[in-house]
Formats: sequence, C-alpha cells, structure tokens
Amino acid sequence: MELAIRPLDIAAIVLYLLGMVLIGAYFSRRNNTTEEYFVGNRAFPGWVIGLSMLGTIISSATFLALPAAAYVLDWRQLSVNLVLPFVAIVAIVVFIPFFRQGKLTSAFEYLGHRYGMAPRIYGTCSFIALQLIRMAQILFLVSLPIQFLTGAPIELVIIGAGIFIAFYTIAGGIEAVIWTDVIQAGILILGGVLCFTLIALDLPGGFGQIIEIGKAQDKFSLGSFEWNLAERTFWTVAILGVVNWLMIYGGDQNMVQRYAAARSTREARKATALYSVIALPMWTLFFFVGTSLFAYYAVFPDPGVAALEADQVLPYFILKNLPAGVAGIVISAVLAAAMSSLDSGINAISTVSVIDLMKPYLAKDRDDKYYLRSARLIAMVVTLLVILGAIIFSRIEKESMNDLSLIVTSIFGGCLMGLFMLGFFTRRVDGTAATMAMVLAILFNIYLGLGSIGWLPPALSLGIHSYWVGATVNGFFIVLALLISYLSPKKEKDLTGLTIWTMPHKEKNK
Repeated sequence: MELAIRPLDIAAIVLYLLGMVLIGAYFSRRNNTTEEYFVGNRAFPGWVIGLSMLGTIISSATFLALPAAAYVLDWRQLSVNLVLPFVAIVAIVVFIPFFRQGKLTSAFEYLGHRYGMAPRIYGTCSFIALQLIRMAQILFLVSLPIQFLTGAPIELVIIGAGIFIAFYTIAGGIEAVIWTDVIQAGILILGGVLCFTLIALDLPGGFGQIIEIGKAQDKFSLGSFEWNLAERTFWTVAILGVVNWLMIYGGDQNMVQRYAAARSTREARKATALYSVIALPMWTLFFFVGTSLFAYYAVFPDPGVAALEADQVLPYFILKNLPAGVAGIVISAVLAAAMSSLDSGINAISTVSVIDLMKPYLAKDRDDKYYLRSARLIAMVVTLLVILGAIIFSRIEKESMNDLSLIVTSIFGGCLMGLFMLGFFTRRVDGTAATMAMVLAILFNIYLGLGSIGWLPPALSLGIHSYWVGATVNGFFIVLALLISYLSPKKEKDLTGLTIWTMPHKEKNK
C-alpha cells in the first residue's frame, strides 16, 4: 500500500542519514589497528557506553514489533523484560569484572580460558548464527516504513538499507558504532514519545480513552499466571526472560564489547546501570504505543488496516496520520532503532570472527593490518547474509516479529547461558565435562527444536511451548555438566580470575 511522499518527511530523513554518513567518514580515518577498530582503545566514558547499549539492544524489533505484539495480543511479552533489573545487578557485581580483567575483547575468549577450544568455538559460532538471524529480522522491520514511503519493492528496500548501514559501520569501526548509537538512542526515545503523544491527542477521550479501551479488551494483561508449559503464560515468558538476560549481560558480544570499550570497570558499571534504568520504561512505552494504536483504530476504523500484518500497522499510522516533518522524525527513529542494532551486530561478528576464529586457529601469527582488513571483509560478507535473511523473513507468515524473535532465540540459543554461568559460579566443571555436556545438550536442543516447529510426530514430542526450549536446554546442560564433573576425575587447573571463588580479593577499576 503506497502512501504519498512529503518533502518535509524526506528532508528529516535525509538530514539524519547524512549525519550518520559523516560520522562514519570521520572515524574511518582513526581506525589503523584492530584495538581501535574493535574497542576504540578502551577510552569511552560510562554515559556514552550506556546510551550505546540502549541503542544496540532496543532495535526496530522494539519500535515496530513490540507495538505489534501489544496491538494483536496484550502485554504478556513485556514479562521477558521485567526481570532485567535483577539480572542487571548480577551483571554489575559479578559479570563485568570477569570481562574487564586481562583486557578481553571477546566474550568467548573467556570460554577459551575457562574450558578450552571446543566451547569457545561453539560459543562463537552460536553467537554468529543468532546475530545473523536477529539482524535479518531487524533489517526486514526497518524496511517496512521505507516501503510504505517509497512504494518500492520490499526486496530493493532491504538491499538499499543494508548496504547503507554497512557503509559507515565498516568504515568507522566501533567508534562510529558507539557514537551513532548515542545519537540513535536519543532519536529513538523522541520517536516513541511523539507516537504515543500524537495518538492520545487524536482520540476524543485522550489518554483516559486508551486506558478504558485497553482494560475493556484485556490489552494490559501479562498473560495467565497458570503454570502451563504448553502456553505463553506469565511464568513461561518470564523464565524465557531470565535465560535471555543472563545470556545478554553475561555472554553477548554486543554487551561484552562495550564493557571492554569503557575506560574503567567503574565506567562499565555506570554504563550498565544507566542502560538498565532507561530500558524497562522504554519497552513499556512501546507496548503502550501498541495498545494506543488498538484504541485508535477501535475509535476510527480504517479498512486499510485490516489488510496489514501486525508489524505494518505502526508504519501505516505514521505515514498516514502524522503531520509532515513529524512523520519524517518518527521514521528516522525507526531507522535509528534498526541501524543501532545492525551496526553493532556487524561489528560484533567481525570482532569475534577475527579474535576467536582467525587469530587462534584459522590464520595465526599474521600482522595486525591483515586482521584489520579481514574484519572489514567479514563485515561485508555479514551484510550480504543479513540482506538475504531479511528477504526470506519478508515472505514468512508470522503473528508478529517479536513473537518470532522470541521463538528463534529460545530454539536456537543452545546452552551458551549455561556455559557462562557454570564458568562463573563453579570450580568443579572443567573443559571435559563442559564439552561432553555441551554436545549432548546440542542434540537435545535439536530434538526440542524439531518438536517445536512441528517436524516430529506428537507422540515423540515433549509438547512444551517453544518459549521453554532455551530454559530447558540450559537446565539440561547445567545438570549434566555437574553430574559428569562429579563422576569423572578432577583435573587441576589454575582458575585464578575465572570464577567468583578465585577472583583476586582486591578489585581493580582499571
């Protein structure tokens, strides 16, 4: 469905995009080493890193998919994020010191030091696969409003948006990524507030009417509190959230790379606290936007909405109902949300590919310029794969992209969270026990994944909801690894600085 292009909207979008290009071009001149390209010489203040975290994690999957989830269902998917403050405390106290010591660049370097080669390679490859899927989803979502605006085929929009984002990311490295993330986080917040405010102002009953309609239709529900493994109850989604946030704070390269880029441990902790304080209200705001959209179209029915997928409703409203110029700002916020996640993902994949695969195994003992060139080449390949994935997602039927994202994370997340948690909190589990349990957990993950997508006969499937797969696999891995470690001979290894029990007593903030 094509909507008219307005000059003021185009001007706002072009101004924003031009700013991103200039930032990438500026920082491209400063990246002469992998240390600069991957962690910006570890010199960023906490507030910059915190806003960069916000821009990275809160993507177009937030700006478009969360309102879609609230519009089509209710607020139950917010439960994933309600556990964030509790996990953030663990990250600030426990996780950050592990990654700050020894000047680690990659999360998976820790797995190598703690367990050995196999878990490190598994963690790296698992992260790359999940990031490619997540980035493809994000690129598809950000292409929707551009398609509405231009009327161009979705495939061409995806290709153009992907190439543009890759340009400043590949050129500017982590410095361009972090500073553009800061700007994009501000635009993202402004866009969400504008959407909610303008919807409320358009309704005859204002904010109160949104609450009234939402309550009448049970739109604020967090889901059933029944304990049912086969349904998306509150407990199912909340436990999925615990697994997701432990993995993000404790082993996601996007976060760990920012811990490493901070100028000190104290600044890394400030960054994590700042991000955690802002993020939950932000997610709540975007669920409110979805409920507000539902109320708006209940009061002002629009036949055009009935033909749209849930993820297309907000872009449709923006382009049809918002004033010229304001719509351009909000579309820029959608672009900012996507670009901040995509640029971080591209840089993170190129980082772990070089640090965890090329340097130790595939291309050892090369000079730094070789690895820097390789990082940029990998970023180009990643961009092509993400574009292809986004085109595939554009042709998949789905309830909403947020629901699909949660399913993919759960089914394909493997036992990474368990690997990091056992590494941090136990001394007994060694590399042999972890590797044996990891192999069996991966096979169990494949079995549960096949059952979740309906490729197994019902009699052979456990019948649990796909949201439970991640928690079940990680629990299986943890129990199995502990059991194997107790049954096998214990091997002596120096674990200084690798577990909470063997950290140096005097904590350093360097």
